[in-house]
Amino acid sequence: MISPTLTSSTVSGATGTKAADLPSSSAVSSDFETFIKMLTTQAKYQDPLEPLDSSEYAAQLAQFSMVEQQVLSNDLLTAMTSQLGSSTMGQMAGWIGMEARTNGPVLFDTAPITVLPSPPVGAEKMELVVYDVNGREVGRNSLPVSSDPVLWAGVQSGGTPLPEGLYRFEVEATSADGNPLPSSQADTYARIVEVQTQGLEAHVVFEGGAEAPASSISALREPV
Repeated sequence: MISPTLTSSTVSGATGTKAADLPSSSAVSSDFETFIKMLTTQAKYQDPLEPLDSSEYAAQLAQFSMVEQQVLSNDLLTAMTSQLGSSTMGQMAGWIGMEARTNGPVLFDTAPITVLPSPPVGAEKMELVVYDVNGREVGRNSLPVSSDPVLWAGVQSGGTPLPEGLYRFEVEATSADGNPLPSSQADTYARIVEVQTQGLEAHVVFEGGAEAPASSISALREPV
């Protein structure tokens, strides 16, 4: 929120010494009478040998008006943001309990996870690479060059079962001449347990605590 500050030259007593700043914009916007009293005091104690120019009063009033309008505009934007967040929350309430397609980390609770790979153009060979929540590679398996769903059983390359936790998936591929192709994240489905608003954007919280922007969700389905 913009918080401009106005400054006005005032007179301390009848000596004509200029000092004091105006209150902050929030104080000015909430108490117009305070501002008028300051101008009145300034006029009352002005030096008669050097009277204030009326144009200075006009400039100060114009400054106050600009700040007040800015504050009102910011308050309106805040209110609109709040209403937008409430509207979004209401519309997305039905998402809770649904399974969302995401490429973020998902919870592995010993049940196999369905992974939806996306082969890059020109791929001759593909591998599914699994990472834990700390970004450490914990598994790597060969895949057919296809977008057909595959089941990940939750075991490392040597067959050792992995502990329950959050995991994410990537596809690495090579071309026919053996050159590596850009890797891509593989999608999975995860159950939504909460919907949040963070600023102007809605976020979903998945089972296990992973979060993702609502805009990143590409599909929803009933729990299977």
